[in-house]
Amino acid sequence: MVSFGGIARKLFGSENERQVKKYRPRVDEINALEPEIEALSDEALKAKTDEFRAALEAGQTLDDLLVPAFAVVREASRRTLGMRPFDVQLIGGMILHEGKIAEMRTGEGKTLMSTLACYLNALPANGVHVVTVNDYLAKRDSEWMGQIYSFLGLTTGVIVHELDDDERQAAYDCDITYATNNELGFDYLRDNMKLDVEQMVQRGHNFAIVDEVDSILIDEARTPLIISGPVDDKSDLYVAVDQLIPLIAPEDYKLDEKQRTVTFTEEGNEKLETMLEEAGLLKGGSLYDVENVSVVHHINNALKAHKLFARDKDYMVVNNEVVIIDEFTGRAMQGRRYSDGQHQALEAKEGVQIQPENQTLASITFQNYFRMYDKLSGMTGTAMTEAAEFGDIYKLDVVDVPTNKPVARIDEDDEVYRTVEEKYRAIINLIKDCRERRQPILVGTTSIEKSEFLGEKLREAGINDFQILNARYHEQEAYIVSQAGVPGAITIATNMAGRGTDIQLGGNLDMRLERDLEGLKGKALEKKREEIIAEHAKMKEEAIAAGGLYVLATERHESRRIDNQLRGRSGRQGDPGNSKFFLSLQDDLMRIFGSDRMDGMLTKLGLKEDEAIVHPWINKALEKAQSKVEARNFDIRKNLLKYDDVMNDQRKVIFEQRIEMMQSEDLSSYIDDMRSEVVQGLVAQTIPEKAYAEEWKLDELKAGVEQYLNLDLPVHEWALEEGIDENDVTERLMEAADKAAVERRERFGPDVTSYVEKSILLQTLDHLWREHLESLDHLRSVVGLRGYGQRDPLNEYKQESFALFETMLASMRQAVTAQMMRVELVQQAADDDSFGDLPDMEEMHFDYDEDGDMIEYEDGQAGDYGRAIVTPQRAQAQEERDPQNPETWGKVGRNEPCPCDSGKKYKHCHGALV
Repeated sequence: MVSFGGIARKLFGSENERQVKKYRPRVDEINALEPEIEALSDEALKAKTDEFRAALEAGQTLDDLLVPAFAVVREASRRTLGMRPFDVQLIGGMILHEGKIAEMRTGEGKTLMSTLACYLNALPANGVHVVTVNDYLAKRDSEWMGQIYSFLGLTTGVIVHELDDDERQAAYDCDITYATNNELGFDYLRDNMKLDVEQMVQRGHNFAIVDEVDSILIDEARTPLIISGPVDDKSDLYVAVDQLIPLIAPEDYKLDEKQRTVTFTEEGNEKLETMLEEAGLLKGGSLYDVENVSVVHHINNALKAHKLFARDKDYMVVNNEVVIIDEFTGRAMQGRRYSDGQHQALEAKEGVQIQPENQTLASITFQNYFRMYDKLSGMTGTAMTEAAEFGDIYKLDVVDVPTNKPVARIDEDDEVYRTVEEKYRAIINLIKDCRERRQPILVGTTSIEKSEFLGEKLREAGINDFQILNARYHEQEAYIVSQAGVPGAITIATNMAGRGTDIQLGGNLDMRLERDLEGLKGKALEKKREEIIAEHAKMKEEAIAAGGLYVLATERHESRRIDNQLRGRSGRQGDPGNSKFFLSLQDDLMRIFGSDRMDGMLTKLGLKEDEAIVHPWINKALEKAQSKVEARNFDIRKNLLKYDDVMNDQRKVIFEQRIEMMQSEDLSSYIDDMRSEVVQGLVAQTIPEKAYAEEWKLDELKAGVEQYLNLDLPVHEWALEEGIDENDVTERLMEAADKAAVERRERFGPDVTSYVEKSILLQTLDHLWREHLESLDHLRSVVGLRGYGQRDPLNEYKQESFALFETMLASMRQAVTAQMMRVELVQQAADDDSFGDLPDMEEMHFDYDEDGDMIEYEDGQAGDYGRAIVTPQRAQAQEERDPQNPETWGKVGRNEPCPCDSGKKYKHCHGALV
């Protein structure tokens, strides 16, 4: 029976089809302009950019210029790259320009499509960011597509890891900048740790196009980017705790694979207490005494490391280091680490060197970073399954762009076997069949372990001519992928998301030419080129005749999107192809979702060995299971975002205040207001309202005045002998403090005073913000327990984090006032820009794994940010310095021995800022 919705779709088309239809008239207008634009000379075509910019200044909008601008880019692409964007690519460009997500199948030309929206949105010269998943793609796309922009008079920059600040600033100043999501986020955080606006590298967040938008905004959406510094080494504790876990029996803990959790049972806790006491690690009588919180945390991490994390699936050991494997891409995440001590627990488990933990200095999630852009858009081959999340979190609509040619790929029903052994036998048979027919086959697995297991099975079957593409062979990735369409090729891949290289039938001609023509010249080069081109054409025909690329998946992923990414590798640009998933009731997804009952039922029905169940209903049932997992993961990400939104509001206040401070020439009003609030707070704290003078806390008031104002004032005499009230006390304190501040400003001079005030304000703000981040981390880790008391953890977090924020601001007023009332002018070397000893800082990208644990992604050194109060002086020769007379010292380097002969460094002696 056909539903009413089905009849409506047949009559009026789906909502997506109606949306796409709206773009068709503009496509026709662009096509109508083509003869006119084609007739222009290169110079006239390039001059169009200035013409468009003049039109914008005259009051036209980007929408007004879309049709001619797209026509110009199409022609520039044809002249520079030899590629003319298809009509569907024009539609995709319009979708990006509107701030939406364009879902476009693999091989349909997303990279070229993005140039249309990039060019149009770069015309106002406010900067366009194109976000890629790795440095290789950022470099490749900036050089490749940069030819179009350069031809049209626009500048192109690229941000990669090794650039310094000057190079980054130059790249961000370009009209169009290519960069990875990590680099953009870290630059934003680093900019908000700078001491001068001129040092900041980014120039705002105007428009971003996110490539592989599902990977960046969904898979990594649980991901705070972190800049951190090291804390104390606890490696001995990790090792000691790790040695206890092998002594734990299965009945001592409870493992839930579905929820990815593992906890100790009551018996396990008792056994642990005994073992910890014997090992000398337990303080007090009980494991759950407050002084044992740290030990409990370490024990839980060690248990997870042994029972939840599997080597060569979740991580691998390379060069004596534990390296995380990305569950979505199957790639090694070199240098990236689980946080909160989990990575150290894995290092202890594997017996490799344990790296120290880190303290957060600055952080932001990708969700909150990318929501800062005035306009955000994205492109990918698979976004429809996550459309609800894109709409809810980012307010991004997803539009499915039709393919240039109809999809000819045949998606076959899944084959479900009872056991893994039966499944692999069927897979080997299909691979053999494809090999005999010379049909290229791409085999998708979910882990390194399984890809290498399949490799062994193939060798046992006498098949050795296959390629394995997984985290271990990351370096050869692009070439292996490019040649996976050669007739008879067998390629085993852990995951195909965001590879950035198309699989073309017959192999990728350009990459083959680049590799095989290297070093050849003249006639030899031309002859070889002709041979390769002829051979490629023949192989393409052979691959098409054999049925195109066959995609064989060895099991289903938790996410339908990952399965679709693998499927989408076949059938590009109307090519033929097949896809099929092979499953067994022992696969993780099937086992977790209750395959035991199904196994019993199939046995009763008489399913024989090596027989498979094949039915569309099975596919639908599996997709329902996958959608449940996706919904659960979405809830996790959404919940994490709610907590991060609380911190993000505070982050925005702090970062805006920092920039305001850096831009201000005179911060004396800030300092005066802070001093006034400190005085009023002191009086309110020590003189109760309407209290007699005998009830005043005068000792506390006097101590506070000395601590924060650096003044010795007769507050006892004022109160007890002169009989003044609290308003008079406040007035006298303010008068004395203002007088001392004015004297100090006059002694320093306006320029030095301004520099001192700015330095102290920024340093104090940064220091207290770091402490505040640590407090929020601790609050976050315990607030969930409030749920047991029938209180909403999120509301509790909001209230307490706001109170902590207020406390931080009060502490800042007190600290800044105390420093400003004590600071003295010091002399220091003009070329020595250190102020205090700051720890080395590392960039980290946190992710949450399936059981809610953070992953830190360490992406290199963030560098030292030296802070200084500098008053340049002429250097004096050592023999001219009188240790008793500082006026004879001239400028002294902060790390030099102090000229007073104390034996200390100057910065710790006369050069100290107190």
